[in-house]
Amino acid sequence: MKILFCGEAFPEARTRLAALLPDDEILAFPPDKLGAHVAEADVVVPLVSRVDEAFIRQGTFGLVQQYGVGLETVDIEAATRNGVMVARIPSEESGNAASVAEHAVLLMLMLSRRWNEIVRTQKQGVQATWGSPPGQALPGKTVCIVGLGGVGRELARRLAGFGARIITVDDHPGRTVPGVEIARSFSLAGLHEALAEADYVALCINYTPDRFRLIGAKEIAAMKNGVFIVNVARGGLLDPDALLSSLKSGHIAGAGLDVFWEEPVDMTHPVFRENVIATPHIAGVTDVSYEGIARAFAENIRRYKAGETPLYLANAPARLRTAGPGLTEA
Repeated sequence: MKILFCGEAFPEARTRLAALLPDDEILAFPPDKLGAHVAEADVVVPLVSRVDEAFIRQGTFGLVQQYGVGLETVDIEAATRNGVMVARIPSEESGNAASVAEHAVLLMLMLSRRWNEIVRTQKQGVQATWGSPPGQALPGKTVCIVGLGGVGRELARRLAGFGARIITVDDHPGRTVPGVEIARSFSLAGLHEALAEADYVALCINYTPDRFRLIGAKEIAAMKNGVFIVNVARGGLLDPDALLSSLKSGHIAGAGLDVFWEEPVDMTHPVFRENVIATPHIAGVTDVSYEGIARAFAENIRRYKAGETPLYLANAPARLRTAGPGLTEA
């Protein structure tokens, strides 16, 4: 079976899969070379590349299997129409949620302790005053976690250990985190009210088209002065122009970004001249998450080859374009 990665990023993923799937061929090409190879693929791994109807019709593959959670670049309706199954790997099932939450805490701490200022002073060779700059600590600060899915719950567990006051915004406002005190819970309709309380805003919510720029100028205006924003979900949730304006004015004290409005992002963008800590979409790139994702991915490939229904499907085509024994084929 040929498994086509739509991009050459995350090479460790392919290395781990090769060890788990020794009888299968794993291919990877940059987006501009995919057209020449999609026809030979049995399984497509989108990563951050667009899998639309035109792309689907170029091949005969029967499964789009994401190496992780995000399916925002996949036209699921088109896949369903064409009899192609689409599957993801839930973050809590793989250890990915724990890794992303850990990274969110890292970004919060770096912003709190004025990391950019420390690094800038060191690079300039300036003799800084010993014991400077002063930072702020998390105990007693209010963190608004937007999205209480796998990553949000893992982040809440970690922040509780720091003594932070946790409030949440979620499309399922009744969700809780066992063993963690949530000071206040809001629905998405109460987003502005929640943002007004926050010293830190952590974006952990799943991205869908209706959440494009969920955090824009109006939402930022609802935040208190000096707030920090951390985005470890998807770049489309945060309006970069509104972010830049608020960083320049000082309304937002700093931003920690692991995801961006375009990827790979242009690091000459003016937002990076402000107090922004940027990491290259690596929040979930750890030994723990790679191991968990690889195992779950390999299990789905095994199920697909055996004609069994893959786990964690995002759609349910009535008939399948390509199927193994035991599945209904179109």
